[in-house]
Amino acid sequence: MERDSQLELYEAVANRLKEAHTAVRTLQVPEGVRMALTRKLLVITAAAKHDLAGAARRLDRLMKDLDEGRFPEGD
Repeated sequence: MERDSQLELYEAVANRLKEAHTAVRTLQVPEGVRMALTRKLLVITAAAKHDLAGAARRLDRLMKDLDEGRFPEGD
């Protein structure tokens, strides 16, 4: 049973990461900001391999920031 819930969480996080990458790709922001957001998504993706629940929380925070128009500084 626990394995099923873990697989469901993995699928949910994977789908949300796909949506997040699409959202970042379509943002009208300077390229440096887009690169910073992409790096954040790659870090979250890597973290999901070791801490799925933590990655889900980080993704929630990142998406909330995007929804509220808070973007990281570009290089």
